[in-house]
Amino acid sequence: MTGMVDLVIRGAKVVSAEAIYEAAVAVDGECIVAVGDEALMPPARQVLDADGLYLLPGAIDSHVHFRDPGYPHKETWRTGSAAAACGGVTTVFEMPNTNPPTGTLEALRMKLEAARHSYVDYGIHGLLGDDTIDRLEDLLEAGVTSFKAFVGNTFGNLPAPSDGALLEGFEKLAPLGIRTVVHAENSSIMARREAQLKAAGRRDPLAHLDARPAVAEIEAIGRVVTLAEWTGARIHIAHHSAADSLFVLRDAKRRGVDVTVETCPQYLLINTDHMKKLGGLLRVNPPIREPRHNEPLWQALQEGVIDMIATDHAPHTPEEKSREDIWACDCGFPGVETQMPLMLTEVNRGRASLMDYVRWSAVAPAKAWGIWPLKGRIAPGAHADIVLVDMNRRATLQQGRLQSISRISPWHGRTVVGTPCHTLVRGRFVMREGQLVTDAAGWGASVKSIQKMPPPRPRNLDTTSSAIRRAPADAPASARAAPGAQDSIWADESAYLHPLAPSGARTGGAS
Repeated sequence: MTGMVDLVIRGAKVVSAEAIYEAAVAVDGECIVAVGDEALMPPARQVLDADGLYLLPGAIDSHVHFRDPGYPHKETWRTGSAAAACGGVTTVFEMPNTNPPTGTLEALRMKLEAARHSYVDYGIHGLLGDDTIDRLEDLLEAGVTSFKAFVGNTFGNLPAPSDGALLEGFEKLAPLGIRTVVHAENSSIMARREAQLKAAGRRDPLAHLDARPAVAEIEAIGRVVTLAEWTGARIHIAHHSAADSLFVLRDAKRRGVDVTVETCPQYLLINTDHMKKLGGLLRVNPPIREPRHNEPLWQALQEGVIDMIATDHAPHTPEEKSREDIWACDCGFPGVETQMPLMLTEVNRGRASLMDYVRWSAVAPAKAWGIWPLKGRIAPGAHADIVLVDMNRRATLQQGRLQSISRISPWHGRTVVGTPCHTLVRGRFVMREGQLVTDAAGWGASVKSIQKMPPPRPRNLDTTSSAIRRAPADAPASARAAPGAQDSIWADESAYLHPLAPSGARTGGAS
């Protein structure tokens, strides 16, 4: 390579899911063009000295709520994506429970217009519900990358799809190879228990957990896995929270069900001991659970039962999170800016390796959403989605310094060791030396044009809702019994007594 390139990053240690090695990285335009010995790098218009830093593929967060359109007092695409950029996240997938929900072409148009302000690249999850089944293909064609089914209720109070609609949605999406995110909690169980708790006068923080027991997650995951296995649909379990339901996912993966799973820092690092102190600030769906759940979730990440880290970034105003009554506190809190320092701190503690973190934060989500190999890796030809991190830098997380409009966080005051310093999205700095590059707003682009899911593997196509609308060629025209059928259908005993009948059963008359 002899031509001049835009940028050479020198002195960093490059991290993949398999190795950590010293190398320089050359970037030209939107892509990485070389990785190797510094002496072999082409001349560059700009050189970044990254001595002592680690160079990782930017994190891909498959679960954010940027609240736009509909709730600009909570978050916007500009502020939410700024938080992502400052958190080392270079691609996000945004959820459909905005206002209006992303279940119509007009609602999608509004969301894509809002996303024009994004600092980072993005995908859009469309809504899979009873009244959107006939629009799934149109939404895909118009820019949706994937879908979300709110089997468990959450902010926005979107009705859970009926099992019939969920099955039909999977039937439609399985031949297309498109993945559906599932909020897997049983809405009926939760609604009944919440009503009972309110009637009993429970307003304390732990009432939220009591309304959403682990069995609600176990049942919902089992149900959607069954429907996905039957149809061959690809599914993704959002914000997995309970140790008790891991066996369902472990068994499903052994059987070859195409199910990916995410968990979030709050389920790995927080439990009800914290909820007793922080109250409604920690109200989130699924709920923060007892301490016994934390360690099994870490083990499931290491085993690959859980594939990736996401955040469920779900901001609300401080007033909406600070009410006396737990039922009046909105569910969720910001997380896209704090995920990386929290997880890097756990790497420094020896909980996992940097290679593990790259696998969970970049490689697995890139593959799950069909944007690998352009994203999720540091290699020639890949997008220059890069984050440089200082694994020795100690900092204290401060909610007042968050880019999000929602400056209230359960992580406020927590010490972290390991922070992102620079973030590049397709070769452009969106965060540099710890500061947001404000003129990069709008640089983010949809990943729809690069998405390429693996070949689909649909099953049981002859039983789909579409297939059964056409009568089989040998189906009788009338539901009446055929003439003489009652007298003749059982006339030939050999048709049903042989060869299973025991010896002598064909002799003698009826008693």
